[in-house]
Amino acid sequence: MSDLLKVQKENGIAYLTMNRPDKLNALSKELVTFLIRALKDAEADEEIRAIILSGEGKSFCSGGDIGNMGGKMGPAQTLSSIKETSALTKTIVDLDKYVVSAVRGYAAGAGFSLALASDFIISDRGAKFVSSFKNIGLVPDLGLIKLLTERVPLPIAKEWISSGKNISAEEAYTRGVINRIAETDVVAEAADFAQFIIDGPPIANQFVKYQTNRANELSFETSMMQENIIQSLMFQTNDTKEGVTAFMEKRNPNFTGK
Repeated sequence: MSDLLKVQKENGIAYLTMNRPDKLNALSKELVTFLIRALKDAEADEEIRAIILSGEGKSFCSGGDIGNMGGKMGPAQTLSSIKETSALTKTIVDLDKYVVSAVRGYAAGAGFSLALASDFIISDRGAKFVSSFKNIGLVPDLGLIKLLTERVPLPIAKEWISSGKNISAEEAYTRGVINRIAETDVVAEAADFAQFIIDGPPIANQFVKYQTNRANELSFETSMMQENIIQSLMFQTNDTKEGVTAFMEKRNPNFTGK
């Protein structure tokens, strides 16, 4: 793919590793382009059931590449650049497959947005999450406000954003922002965590992600109707037939995504 992004596919998982350790994996325009391309490639690969996103070196992602930020551009150019970068988090949210962020060190600014866009977050015990935008006089971007307020109460989100405080892995876990604190290698533990995705029904997982990501947008009646329609389609899949057969035969199902 590129020296900026390492891609490895193994045992149903696509490992995407941001590789700018000297810049703490700051999101350059080129890195964003490669990430979006790799995510879409993994989505199209029938052998891949989950994606693990991580950063090389001592940090997950330090955010935007400050050296290339807006002061050198006019408002229209700046807006265009931000929209291009924001396509990364939108791609993750809209992806049919689950994305797990494996966070070591800092997930700061847009790096925090990137982690929050993932479906699950596994971090090491020393990880720090920080909305650092206020330190350079900015508001959050890449969807951070929406993504964070979906995970924590409004007063907590406002505090974290406006204070720019470092959020420890323990506090993030207590608040429900992350799923697990790794005691060993964070990428290895993310792969262990993702095993339920690998073993699970791909089509059902796709619809669960779609529905839960949009649950707050729908009334109860509309959400229930959506469930009913999708469920009627799910009963026609080979995976559901395999699941029922496996249940009756008292064995583990072998889901194929068909």
